[in-house]
Amino acid sequence: MSNHHPAVLQQKYRDFQLLLEALNDAPDVFADLPRRMAYSGDASFYYLLPQLVVRAHNLQQVVAVLQRASEMQIAVTFRAAGTSLSGQAISDSVLLLLSDHWQAARVIDDGAKIWLQAGVIGAKANQLLQPYGRKIGPDPASINSCKVGGIAANNASGMCCGVKHNSYHTVQDMTLVLADGTVLDTSCPKSVADFQLRNRELLDALQALAAEVNANEALQNRIRHKYRLKNTTGYGLNALVDYTDPLDILKHLMIGSEGTLGFIADITYQTVPQDPYRATGFFVFDSLQACCESVSLLSSCPVEAVELLDFRALQSVADKPGMPDIASLPANAAALLIEVAATTEELLQQHIKAVNNVLSAYRPSLVAEVVFSRDASRNAALWNIRKGTFPAVGAVRATGTTVIIEDVAFPIERLAEGVAALQRLFSRYGYDEAIIFGHALEGNLHFVFTQAFDTGQQKQRYADFMAEVSQMVAVDFQGSLKAEHGTGRNMAPFVALEWGDDAYQIMRRIKQLFDPLGILNPGVILNTDANAHLANLKMLPAVDGIIDKCIECGFCEAVCPSQEFSLTPRQRIAMQRQMQALAGTELTEARAAYQHAGIDSCAATGLCASRCPVGINTGDYIKTLRAAAKPVPKVAVWAANHFSAASQLARFALNSAGVARNMLGVAAVGAASRSLRRFAPALPYYYGAWPSGASKVKLPAATASQLTPVLYFPSCANRIFSPDRQAADPRDIPTVLSIVLQRAGFQLLVPDKLNDLCCGQPWDSKGWRELAERKRSQTIQQLQQAMPAKPLMVITDAAPCALQLQAGQPDFELFELAEFLYQKALPALTINKQTEPVVLHVTCSTQRRGSADQLVALTKACAEQVVIPADIDCCGFAGDKGFTLPGLNAHALRTLKQQIPSGCQRGYSNSRTCEIGLTEHSGLPYQSILYLLEEVSR
Repeated sequence: MSNHHPAVLQQKYRDFQLLLEALNDAPDVFADLPRRMAYSGDASFYYLLPQLVVRAHNLQQVVAVLQRASEMQIAVTFRAAGTSLSGQAISDSVLLLLSDHWQAARVIDDGAKIWLQAGVIGAKANQLLQPYGRKIGPDPASINSCKVGGIAANNASGMCCGVKHNSYHTVQDMTLVLADGTVLDTSCPKSVADFQLRNRELLDALQALAAEVNANEALQNRIRHKYRLKNTTGYGLNALVDYTDPLDILKHLMIGSEGTLGFIADITYQTVPQDPYRATGFFVFDSLQACCESVSLLSSCPVEAVELLDFRALQSVADKPGMPDIASLPANAAALLIEVAATTEELLQQHIKAVNNVLSAYRPSLVAEVVFSRDASRNAALWNIRKGTFPAVGAVRATGTTVIIEDVAFPIERLAEGVAALQRLFSRYGYDEAIIFGHALEGNLHFVFTQAFDTGQQKQRYADFMAEVSQMVAVDFQGSLKAEHGTGRNMAPFVALEWGDDAYQIMRRIKQLFDPLGILNPGVILNTDANAHLANLKMLPAVDGIIDKCIECGFCEAVCPSQEFSLTPRQRIAMQRQMQALAGTELTEARAAYQHAGIDSCAATGLCASRCPVGINTGDYIKTLRAAAKPVPKVAVWAANHFSAASQLARFALNSAGVARNMLGVAAVGAASRSLRRFAPALPYYYGAWPSGASKVKLPAATASQLTPVLYFPSCANRIFSPDRQAADPRDIPTVLSIVLQRAGFQLLVPDKLNDLCCGQPWDSKGWRELAERKRSQTIQQLQQAMPAKPLMVITDAAPCALQLQAGQPDFELFELAEFLYQKALPALTINKQTEPVVLHVTCSTQRRGSADQLVALTKACAEQVVIPADIDCCGFAGDKGFTLPGLNAHALRTLKQQIPSGCQRGYSNSRTCEIGLTEHSGLPYQSILYLLEEVSR
């Protein structure tokens, strides 16, 4: 570890730790090196090792931490999701996290407002508002991962947010905590009255500051100019000119303050309409000048979003689906992605016409276009083009370099000049891979490039480049150095350059008023070190080709079942990188902790890859570590070679456990399993949802002629585990499937040597790729041999099986059961929808196959009310993890039971192992969605 990031805990932090742990309502306090390493980075290219990591479960704990930090003058940094891009969510002192107890939300006034705790993910807020046709104003690209506390603290915006719908303009109320632990709930008259009584000096000082600013016409005009653009550089001085009530000033200064003025515990937003009728078009111009001129005219049109892509950005995504042919574009070309929205179809057409009228003036300059359409899948492809620009650079960066995304804004009338000036700087400094894209209506541009920091020469190149960028944007163009990503550490040395000394001094006085001891996120927003943006740079050494492209953005974390249980994918990768700089006892401690936190507790389902901008499957990497740790056990080889016998043994063991349960009870058998694990750690834990062994697969005889044959591969899970014993329907899946498909006009066939076959998943999850591939190839070959003269459609009844078999690239058409039922069977059946509510779990394998919508649509075709519990993207059962590490499954499903609606008696999914854990932690019997379809199609 570097000298300025001491791995050994300093004494004052030991004292602080003891002080916190002695509280009656104590937060979680972590002082071990591995946990501190896990939180040493955010999505930026900065790194700081915290002395302590504190996880607060409620407001009272945050207050207690700040009170004691103030007394001991210990710096505290708040962290929400850690998706910050400017280094504002890291600390070399105390890093304060929020546990998952900060996820309460309440829709108000039929969706006109929404109250959200700081830990709510932005996308969840929009899910709650969707039935009302509303959404929150901010729409950052990280909305599926970032949390409301961070959205507000950074005044994040996004593609459709513009200036008018950000947190500053849509905040109604908030609960905040100041540096000394003082709490203010602006929605509560009593809290307001108490605060006014006890904090008169602060309020009077804010009012005096506002009066001073408004008396300075030049400064007032500069502030108004700055916020005509998108601007998150420095503190929100517009609060001093927009409001006269000191409470309003205080509340709006908190927005965008990046945790340097206080902590935002909850916020009430005024929501904005989410118009249901939408259309998108993509227009490529032969010159940047023509493209940017059209933006100025489009700003007066009823458009929802206008995204700009420069020539190199277009080249980086030239192979994306939906992209028009750009092979012969001139080097000065640029494109606009335009979305329009309206409350009615008629109004939408009027909006499209208005935009087309503007574009018609540039018809000679348009070299390619994708005309406006309401086709949702086509439009999704167009937006994926825009979203693919950032990862396109990340995917081709050299190992050891970092991807830097900067975020500036130009006056819209000078947009073309600004883009051209940036491109000249790229050429001058040799950033040949750099691309420009952004939110054109606000003149807000992102530029992405790669940078190494290994040598002094490389650091100096970056320093000189950023100095020129800052001068050009802030001074020459009077633009914003940070339009929406926050100042952080990255732009703190340039705040005075952008704002001028008089405004900068106002900011310093604001900081002094709110945080006189300077303990809140020091070094962020205001920093007297002119080289602060060049300090504490994150190193990204080569580790493994699977993970070396990781940019540590944190997008993966929201869907990871081990988040807060152990590590997330980002943390697993970051720790591997950091361990390369350790030695001696520190390395030993980190490796020992990583065995459980990094390797053993990883579900390795690969769902993280679906959220990763560069498609990294951290589970695949973890499986290589598992395989490298020890040779393949002989029993695993034996099971692969004698799978029929292994399956029989498994069924015998399950039935024996069932007999013991009936004789002794669940508690006694569970206690016995825990005792046995002391001597044989590989043995599973026993609990109440354990099934018995399944019966041999027997298909009912066909009851009709001229049925279309389909080949059925029952998964080994459904061949080994019986149906849930609490379920209303005790029949096995093959029996029920045969009945349903005969109703729909299909006849099931099964391959020969069925009991010897397996998709390979049990071996793949351990990293034993050779055995997994052998079993998968054997199964695919047997399925192909089972087909008569012409190919047949193949069905398997478990989503993980389908995913695994598809990876073998079979020559036949493969369906996961729910996919086949939705596409082929449902149209041929007569359905009588069930009125009783049902709960549905969409497995991670289904999500990875891209068929989640089909599973949901199938369930909704069968039941009037379908509940999909929030924040459970992966159940954490992960093949056999639910038996050998049941704590992971329990953690992943910790919120399940409370989300089950009244009157709900049954749950459904499409993976038998997942259903075991779901049954255990919900109290409901879970079965395949097939059972519901059979019931409603009788």
